[in-house]
Amino acid sequence: MPNHLKVFTLLCCLLTLMGNGQPSFHNRLIPGNPETFGIDSVEVYSKVDSIMKAGIRADAFPGAQVLVAKSGQIIFHQAYGFHTYDSLQSVRPDDLYDLASVTKIMGPIPAIMKLVDEGKLRLDLPLSTYWRPWRHRSDKKDLTLREVLAHQAGLVPYIVFLNRAMKDGTLKHRFIRRERQEKFQLQAYQNVYVRDRFIKKMYRIINRSEVKEEKKYLYSGLAFLIFPEIIARFGGMPYETYLQQNFYIPMGCSTLGFNPSLRETTNVIVPTEMDTVYRRALTSGWVHDENASLMGGISGNAGLFGTALDLAKMMQLYQNYGTYGNKRYFSEAIVQEFTRVQFPENDNRRGLGFDKPELQNDTFALADAYPSPLTGKSSFGHSGFTGTFVWADPENQLVFIFLSNRVFPTRENRNLYTLNIRTSLQQVFYEALLKKESLRPD
Repeated sequence: MPNHLKVFTLLCCLLTLMGNGQPSFHNRLIPGNPETFGIDSVEVYSKVDSIMKAGIRADAFPGAQVLVAKSGQIIFHQAYGFHTYDSLQSVRPDDLYDLASVTKIMGPIPAIMKLVDEGKLRLDLPLSTYWRPWRHRSDKKDLTLREVLAHQAGLVPYIVFLNRAMKDGTLKHRFIRRERQEKFQLQAYQNVYVRDRFIKKMYRIINRSEVKEEKKYLYSGLAFLIFPEIIARFGGMPYETYLQQNFYIPMGCSTLGFNPSLRETTNVIVPTEMDTVYRRALTSGWVHDENASLMGGISGNAGLFGTALDLAKMMQLYQNYGTYGNKRYFSEAIVQEFTRVQFPENDNRRGLGFDKPELQNDTFALADAYPSPLTGKSSFGHSGFTGTFVWADPENQLVFIFLSNRVFPTRENRNLYTLNIRTSLQQVFYEALLKKESLRPD
């Protein structure tokens, strides 16, 4: 067992004894170790090391980290490899990652949950109730907030707004400048500033975008680009401020935030892709997603950066059904509603913003399952384009966090998926728990 976990062993043993010898549930994440729950740490570390080292050898990612919490105790947190393939900067547990689409359930979703809980938003009213431009679009005016959040509305999956800011491979001067100017205050990268009104152009394109007539599961991030405006309007303050004041600060999630290059941080930021089209440099400390970048790095679709520990705190909040550190952030009923499958009759596994296991996932072999076939049916989470993945399982009281920069040096690298690394890692911990149960005396 690594030394940093040994340091916590005495504390965890004391906590166990205080619970009459039984592992106890903790409302706030605390240090722990696998043995507290009857898990063979030597076997778990060996299996995880094998999977991670195989992934690095196969160039699935230059480096990554895994954090697992059981019943509120962090029983595993290890970093592997390097930031890039030059092997200069080792991955550390407190590194900052570009979370990509994990932003959705760390940013707009908790805000919307709170606003729904307070009665300021209603799931079964049309989204046009809160986003006025859709009231005049015949194909969008009746789409409910529930349908949009469950990816059941038929919205276009993605629009490449960068195409509107470029021509013949060159950035348009009327939209992008190399220095900050009066009407170019949105910083997208070092020496890249976006015209302020470009966001309104993005909104107009979203408002006019196609909607599929057939209502079935179609993953779309478009509405998540407009959610920050809705949250600001009904939350009474800017989107980022709302998140900080209502969640990140009181929960101690000090690393969660947008545009880390524009704020003070002692955490080392893991780079993402070598951008050859837009920024023409290694993207580091600035959001990888081009749409979020053109919004000044603050979006509901992508843009958040954070550490594994702060992600685990947020997932523990959800797993606790709305409480963390003896403070309730939203009602248990709201969390249950957002994390349940919304449209199973339409072969749609999604919750409200949250991803869910494949329908009938427990009947699948490991190679075909998403996520591990041993996860509980009430479990939920999300993945991100940069190689991030978070999952919470209330039934088994297990939080799983995986962070990588699989897009380095290029997004064309899909070995993380083909090797099924994240699902295989999850499986290690579920099998360890099952083995513990099978060895328990009658």
